[in-house]
Amino acid sequence: MNELVKNSIHQLEITGYASDGMGVGRVGGCVVFVSRALEGEICRVRILKVGKNAAWGKIEELLKPSPHRIAPACPVYGRCGGCALMHMDYDEELRMKRRRVDDALARIAGTAVRTETILGAAQTERYRNKAIYAVDRINGDAVTGFFRARSHDVISAPDCLIQSESACRAAAAVRHWMDTYHIPAYDEKSGTGAVRHVFCRTAQEPAGLQVTLVSARQDLEHLDALCELIRASCPETAGIILNVNSTRGNTVLGGRMVTLWGQDALEDTLCSLRFRLSPKSFYQVNRAQAQRLYDLALDYAGLTGKETVLDLYCGTGTITLCLARRCALAYGAEIVPEAIADAEKNAERNSIRNVRFLCADAGAAAAFFRESGVRPDVVVVDPPRKGLAPEVIDCISGMDPARIVYVSCDPATLARDLSRFEAGGYRAVRAAAVDMFPRTAHVETVVLMSRVSK
Repeated sequence: MNELVKNSIHQLEITGYASDGMGVGRVGGCVVFVSRALEGEICRVRILKVGKNAAWGKIEELLKPSPHRIAPACPVYGRCGGCALMHMDYDEELRMKRRRVDDALARIAGTAVRTETILGAAQTERYRNKAIYAVDRINGDAVTGFFRARSHDVISAPDCLIQSESACRAAAAVRHWMDTYHIPAYDEKSGTGAVRHVFCRTAQEPAGLQVTLVSARQDLEHLDALCELIRASCPETAGIILNVNSTRGNTVLGGRMVTLWGQDALEDTLCSLRFRLSPKSFYQVNRAQAQRLYDLALDYAGLTGKETVLDLYCGTGTITLCLARRCALAYGAEIVPEAIADAEKNAERNSIRNVRFLCADAGAAAAFFRESGVRPDVVVVDPPRKGLAPEVIDCISGMDPARIVYVSCDPATLARDLSRFEAGGYRAVRAAAVDMFPRTAHVETVVLMSRVSK
């Protein structure tokens, strides 16, 4: 570490990747994380920060480029905190993501199971059906975009290549409305101003768009003009909603929802089922890959039509209803009341009657089912990035299901939880990765656990 000081330059070979996609090399035994460096490259690196156990740097000169290096197509790549992998081709991205999952399974979970495959996406651009634009004013002009990494500085992104064209057109209409009628953007530091975010959700079957304007104030003027602008720019619009969120903090949607025009929910088709989506409902952002993910989860569940199945973190009931078509009885649990309301309506509109929903967090739901005498044959969990709390794992293990299907968006917390499940008598037997989020460092994983002891 003595030779590593800020602004010093060192030559090193990139030998791997960190979980966020940064290249990893070593100088004198010290790990150096290098932004936008690819495995196999040799480069001169300027050290930007030196920590206790590692250093961080950027490429000063590329001496031996990787054959997988490509020119990023996005003009704000590297400044926006969204995409992280636009400098590598898609084959290298999939290889990196699969190895990330396998490394977590080996090093953290200590299991011999490795991914059977990684399901790459046919479409790596325009795949997101949900866009959350931050709003600001720069040099007097309204801008929509995304936060710079590790900050709340808004980077203007008039066209984001992973968002739908509908969402980009809707954001442009909001900017035009703000500039025309001098509508103020919200200022986080002072808590003043109005418009905070533009939240867009798109559907494919049938095609539709839902636009939610998030404002700290309810007394916005010229809302009729906003609706006219959005509808003119986006004829596919099904509904325009105002969300009044006056709370301080990072929560995007909060407070009251007021429908300004059209419908208060959007409808989409997934796995041949129709789903009603309100703004607060969870729905996978990549519809095409979500169908492959759910097919994989159903395959791992191994249902014959006789089982009782429990789906924790059920959202709007997408996985639950898919499971219900193949089992005797399916339960779904979710903490968001709006999502449970949508889930119940989704069951009705799809004429699925062998399903029950409970509004509760995962821990309370698992305890409720256990105390109620529910003994599921299969439990499916799809938790947020932080994974499962230890008490949830204990409750699930205590219900003694034959199989557990774990759908994860974070390999590290997944692997941690697999170790905890093994202590409760369950062992991972199959795993696969699914690339739900091309050009970002995130990867989805599905793992099947079987009971090996009580």
